[in-house]
Amino acid sequence: MTMKTLSQDQAPLLDALIEYRSKRVVPFDVPGHKQGRGNPELTDFLGKSCLNVDVNSMKPLDNLSHPVGVIRDAEKLAAEAFCAENAFFMVNGTSSAVQAMVMSVCARGDKIIMPRNVHRSAINALILSGAVPVYLNPGLNRRLGIPLGMSVSELKRAIEEHPDAKAVFINNPTYYGICSNVGEIVRLAHEASMLVLADEAHGTHFYFGEDMPPDAMRAGADMSAVSMHKTGGSLTQSSLLLLSGAVNPDHVRQIINLTQTTSASYLLMSSLDISRRNLAQNGKEIFAKVTRFAEYAREEINKIGGFYAFSKELVNGDTVYDFDRTKLSVYTRDLGLAGIEVYDILRDEYGIQIEFGDIGNILAIISVGDRALDLERLISSLSEIKRLYSKDPSGMFDHEYITPEVVLSPKAAFYSKKRALPVKYAENTICAEFVMCYPPGIPILSPGERITREILDYIAYAKEKGCALTGTEDLTLEKINIIEEG
Repeated sequence: MTMKTLSQDQAPLLDALIEYRSKRVVPFDVPGHKQGRGNPELTDFLGKSCLNVDVNSMKPLDNLSHPVGVIRDAEKLAAEAFCAENAFFMVNGTSSAVQAMVMSVCARGDKIIMPRNVHRSAINALILSGAVPVYLNPGLNRRLGIPLGMSVSELKRAIEEHPDAKAVFINNPTYYGICSNVGEIVRLAHEASMLVLADEAHGTHFYFGEDMPPDAMRAGADMSAVSMHKTGGSLTQSSLLLLSGAVNPDHVRQIINLTQTTSASYLLMSSLDISRRNLAQNGKEIFAKVTRFAEYAREEINKIGGFYAFSKELVNGDTVYDFDRTKLSVYTRDLGLAGIEVYDILRDEYGIQIEFGDIGNILAIISVGDRALDLERLISSLSEIKRLYSKDPSGMFDHEYITPEVVLSPKAAFYSKKRALPVKYAENTICAEFVMCYPPGIPILSPGERITREILDYIAYAKEKGCALTGTEDLTLEKINIIEEG
C-alpha cells in the first residue's frame, strides 16, 4: 500500500467539504436544519455557505472520534506544522485539551506538579481524574501584582519531595505573556521520569513567528494544549492537542473520547484545517506584523504616562525567563484605576473591547486582523482616560495572586457534603467550589482551599470594581459553598 503524500499547502478536510457541497447531496440525516432550509432566519444570519457545510459525520468526511480519512490527514498536517508527532482536533475548546492531557497521564491518587495560577480547566481535570496537585506558588511581581512563571529551584525542590509525581504542568505563556524556562523544566522532569504537559492556550504564535519565546514541543514537552482560535485565526472553541513520540496516541484518543462530543462541528474542524495552512504558509510574516503592532502600541502607551505597558524588561532568567512581545499587557493602578475599570470605560465610552481587565492590569490581544487605525484609536482613548478619569491610587488592592492554603484535594472537596454560607461569614472555612474572575479564569479559590480574610477582601474589592466573578452555584456570589465539617 502506498502512503499518501501530504504537504502544508493542502487542506484535506476543507477540500472534502467543498466536494461534498458540489455534489448537492440530499440530506436525510442530522442536523435538522437541512443545510439551512429549515431555519431561514439562521441562514440569513450565518449565511448559506456556512449552513450547507454544517453537517454530520459520514464516510467521505470521516469521523473525529475514529479518524481514518480526511480528518486523519488534516491532523497529520497539523502535527507536522507544530513540530509534534501527533495532533488531535479538539472541538470542546482548549479546556477539553487540558483535561485530556491530565487524564491521559494521571489516575486517581497520582500526583502532578503544577503552578497554582493554572486555568480552571486544569483543576477541573483533577476533580475528574482524582489526581492530587502538588502546587508550586508562582513568583510575584510586587509592583504589578501579577503572578509570574515557574521557578526552576522551586521545581527541583518539588521533584525531590515528590519523586513519585507523574507529570509537571506548565503555562507557556501566562495570560500576561510571562514565560518560564521550558527547556530546563523539561530536562529536570524527564530526568525524574516525569512527563511535561504544557498549557499553550496563548502560545499558538510561538510555533510560527521569529524571535518568539520557546514553544513547548520543540523544547521537548510531551503534550501541549494549543488554542488555535486565540491567536491562530480559527473559530472560537477550536483547539489542538499535540503529542510527542513518548505518548501513546491511541490511549490519548480513548481519553479524549470520554468527554468530547460525538457530533463534532465541521465548521470548527475546517477552521482548524484552513488556519493551520495559513500559519504554515504565512505565519512568519503574520506574527512579524503582530509584533510590530504590539511594540508600537506599547511604546506609545508608555509615552502617555501613568500607564505601564510592560515587556522584556521584566525578564529575570527564572520566574520570567522570557516575555511574549505580542501581548499588550498594561498596568493601570498608578492612575488610581483598576484594570477592570479601564476595561469598562473603553467598552462603554469608547466602543473598544479588550480581552480583560483585572485588579491592576488590562490585556489587549493584538492579531493580524488588527489595523493601524484601530491601534491609534486605542492609544488615544487611553490618553483621554488618563486625562478624564485618573485619581488618587491610595487604598487600592495591590496584587492579583494570593497564596492558597490547600486543605483537601479538589476532587475530595468537590464531592464532599457541603452547605451554602453568606460570603461575609465564610472566613476560615474550607471552600467547596470555585471563585474566579473570568477572563482569565484562574481561580481565586478552588475546592479544598481555606477561605481567608485576605481572599474575602479580594473578592469584595473585585465585586466593587465590577469584575465578572464566576464559578459559584450562587450567580450573585452572595453565598458560597463550604465543606460541612463533622
